[in-house]
Amino acid sequence: MNEQEIYQVVSGIVKNVLCGDAQSGANDIVPVEVSARHVHLTDSDVEALFGAGHKLTHKRELSQPGQFLAEERVTLVTAKGEFHNVAVLGPTRKHTQVELSLTDARSLGLNAPVRLSGDVKGCPAICILAGDKMLRAEECVMVAQNHIHMSPADAARYGVQDGQEVRVKLETSRPVTLDRVLIRVTETSALAMHVDFDEANACALPKDGKGKILK
Repeated sequence: MNEQEIYQVVSGIVKNVLCGDAQSGANDIVPVEVSARHVHLTDSDVEALFGAGHKLTHKRELSQPGQFLAEERVTLVTAKGEFHNVAVLGPTRKHTQVELSLTDARSLGLNAPVRLSGDVKGCPAICILAGDKMLRAEECVMVAQNHIHMSPADAARYGVQDGQEVRVKLETSRPVTLDRVLIRVTETSALAMHVDFDEANACALPKDGKGKILK
């Protein structure tokens, strides 16, 4: 092999590596959304708070297909405090779930665990009010674990799988890297990372915030 042939081989290898790195970098960026305190209700709890036969009233779509912000609002009450005008999200679920930030939970005197949505066993109870109606929701208050929603096609592109935990650098004016961010893959998911207001404020996350997956 002469010098020219060696040069061409080496040039090809370098070009492939550089292109692969560029492509990988482009595929590591995800949009980041902030999830405010909110409530998911069961059908029976919707009726207990808003009347027999009541159905949640659709206000606007959320980023995840099929999920929506409802017109209905509730008040959360404990012996230590209360939050008014808390958002209710639809559709209804099999178990009522209240999602707060750690700051929210502590201001209400609750020791809420960091959990994946739906994992409510052992979570604190809380009173939920709507007008003159009230109910006590057992095992429902949690701090949602930060996570990334994505479709199977997204997962293939990012080289990750459902249930995998990754590190994500929130690229802001105050960069913060979050560990153990859970990948959640479903056929109906739209690509988005969800954090709460504590996490967003810690890194000064802008409205069009983005994060970089560090596998």
